[in-house]
Amino acid sequence: MTLEDAASAAFRRQIRFWVITAIILAVFVYLFSDILLPFVAGMVLAYFLDPVADRLERIGLSRVMATILILIAFLVVLVLALVILIPVLASQLSDFLVKLPEYLSRFQALVTSYDPNWLEQRFGLDAGSLQEGLNSLLTSGMGLVTTVFQSIWNSGVAIFSIAGLFIVTPVVAFYMLLDWDRMVATVDSWVPRDHVETVRQLATDINTATAGFVRGQGTLCLILGAMYAVGLTLTGLNFGILIGLFAGLISFIPYVGSLVGLVLSVGLALVQFWPDWTMVLVVAGVFFAGQFIEGNILQPRLVGKSVGLHPVWLMFALFAFGALFGFVGLLIAVPAAASVAVLVRFAISRYLESPLYKGHVEEPVKAKAVRLTKPAGGDGERDGDAHA
Repeated sequence: MTLEDAASAAFRRQIRFWVITAIILAVFVYLFSDILLPFVAGMVLAYFLDPVADRLERIGLSRVMATILILIAFLVVLVLALVILIPVLASQLSDFLVKLPEYLSRFQALVTSYDPNWLEQRFGLDAGSLQEGLNSLLTSGMGLVTTVFQSIWNSGVAIFSIAGLFIVTPVVAFYMLLDWDRMVATVDSWVPRDHVETVRQLATDINTATAGFVRGQGTLCLILGAMYAVGLTLTGLNFGILIGLFAGLISFIPYVGSLVGLVLSVGLALVQFWPDWTMVLVVAGVFFAGQFIEGNILQPRLVGKSVGLHPVWLMFALFAFGALFGFVGLLIAVPAAASVAVLVRFAISRYLESPLYKGHVEEPVKAKAVRLTKPAGGDGERDGDAHA
């Protein structure tokens, strides 16, 4: 067996090994997705807070003390959220669901009462047909929203109780954060030494892309949620805290968070403030200002260009993993998407450097030309020596 055949066989074995590993991992997540939520959430939380622990270590704290300090701070924030924020959000959500049919009826009346003659002349629609169409559209939309929320609830929170989630997740995060560097070193020791540098570079690229999104985009979502909540509340919009935080927290889905928040807030503002167009524009201005601050200040500073995930690919990953694995899939979608993107870029770069792309024509031609030149030169020298 030639050296090239041995390398090709080794490459096929590696591909077979990693494909089987990926299949086993996917089957494991699929089978245990109902109980994995607190564990995956704990791992995500530990990954999010690992730079904080490293920074505390650099200023002189031990890893144990840094982890304990971070856990205490997290529990304090969690308790404050449960005591102050959660009751407010629960109250606003309950009131919103109660008043939603009334808001929808008022919105339909507002749209259908707008100059029926003009609508009929321009579009051939009368008020009755337009109202029927709006009824059908709103019914379908509410059914879709209800289905989505029920799916999220059934796949995560309802199956594993909230109390269990709040208890298990901090414990998992504590131990993962405590042993994070040790686990990374252990995994690094398992990598074949012939490929350790390549694997380390791939892991660094995956970590850069994932960290840029999980840490940068996560912080960005929290800041946007707070900005939208405060801005909408100051305008006097009903349920401003609920809508603002919801729009900010789903801003990790490109364009979806701001668009959903804008539609909800402007629609509610039309029902609440009509016919005061000024307040409707002020409510819309909160989201436009938030988008300007996000695109020009927060995004470059917190996320930058390190993510490297195309919005379309990211949305596909979120929907695909969410459909396959429920709420757990949403948590692992970003690392999986980042890993696949880095591996695809690596495979393409190797392909562009391989003979499969460059071909074997150029090198043999040069070698043949050299072989022809040398004998010609040698014969000429011998001839010259002979004539001499």
